[in-house]
Amino acid sequence: MSQVLANLPRATEPVVSVEDLHVRFLLREATVAAINGVSFDLEAGQVLGILGESGSGKSVTLRSLMRLLPPARTRTEGRIRIAGHEITAMDETALRHVRGAKVAMIFQEPMVALDPVFTIGVQIAETIVRHEGISYSAANQRALELLEMVQIPSAARRLKSYPHEMSGGMRQRAMIALALSCRPTVLLADEPTTALDVTVQIQIILLLRQLQQELGMAVIFVTHDVGVAIEVADRIAVMYAGRFVEVGPTEKVIDTPAHPYTAALLTSTVLGSTFGRRLEAIPGTPPDLRALPAGCSFAPRCRHAQDRCRVHMPPEAVLAPGRITRCVRVADGELDLGSPNLSERSIAKP
Repeated sequence: MSQVLANLPRATEPVVSVEDLHVRFLLREATVAAINGVSFDLEAGQVLGILGESGSGKSVTLRSLMRLLPPARTRTEGRIRIAGHEITAMDETALRHVRGAKVAMIFQEPMVALDPVFTIGVQIAETIVRHEGISYSAANQRALELLEMVQIPSAARRLKSYPHEMSGGMRQRAMIALALSCRPTVLLADEPTTALDVTVQIQIILLLRQLQQELGMAVIFVTHDVGVAIEVADRIAVMYAGRFVEVGPTEKVIDTPAHPYTAALLTSTVLGSTFGRRLEAIPGTPPDLRALPAGCSFAPRCRHAQDRCRVHMPPEAVLAPGRITRCVRVADGELDLGSPNLSERSIAKP
C-alpha cells in the first residue's frame, strides 16, 4: 500500500459523539422536523451504517455533522463532537480547518461535488496545500499516489482530466481520493454507490471497505440498500422519520430485528440468500415531517401497532449492550419479530 496515508491512531474516547441532535428546517409555510433526537457514539476503526427509506433523515444527519446545512433556514440543537472538536460551538473559520482534515465526506453525486472547471489533480492538490501548507509539487505527488491508491488506471494522465472526461465510477474513485487526501479521522459516505451501475457499485464497496480496514478510519455510511449495509457496516442504525428506531451489531439487527420497521425493510428486500421468497411491501407512506404523529411515527404503517403506540412516543429501550430499539412491544417482551435469515453476504470479502 502507498505510504501517502499512515494508519490512524486508536482513540481513547469515541471519535464521533452525537447527543440529542435535532434539526429543523424553517420554511415559509411550515417547520420541517428533519432530525428528532439522534444520539450515538462511534469508535475509531468502526463503520456505522445508517439505513432507511428516502426522506428518513439519513443525509441530513451527515450534513449536520459537518455543518453543511444552510444556516439561515436551519435550527440545530444538540451536541456534536468529532475528533475532539465541539462542532456545534465552532465558528466558520475554525470549521474550515476541521472539514477535510478531521472529517471528510463522499457525496452521492460526484458531478455535483467536484468543480467542473478544475482538473482532478488541481482539486486534490489545492485541498492538501490548504490544510497542510506543503508545496504544490509535494501535494501534486500525493494526489498521484491517492489516485493510484483508489485504483484509477493511468493515474498520471487522469490528474489532468476534468470531471466530465471521466466515467461515473472513475469520478466516484476521484471523490474518494479527494476525501482521503488529508488523512481524515472520520469519513462520511452519503450513498456513494447509488448512481452507479451494479458492477461498479460492487467495485466501490469493496474499495471503501479495503481502505477503511487498511487506514483504520471511522466511517458513517448512509444507504437505503440493505445489502450494502450488510457489506460495509459493523453496526447498523435504522432510521425512520428523523429518529434511530433500532441500533445494534449488523448481524444481530439483520438476523433478529428488534423493531417492526426493520423487519419490514428486510422482508421487502431481495438478497442472495432470499431468491424465490415472496416480497412483502411496506404499506402506506412515511409521515409528513411537517406534522409528525403524536405517538410512534411508524404506527400508521405497522401491523403490530396498538392504541398506546399511537399516543406516546416510545422511549429508547436497551435490549442488550449496544442493542437499542424504540418499540414498546418488543421492549416489553410482547412481540417476537422472528428471523428473516438475511445475513448471508452477497459480495465476496476482499
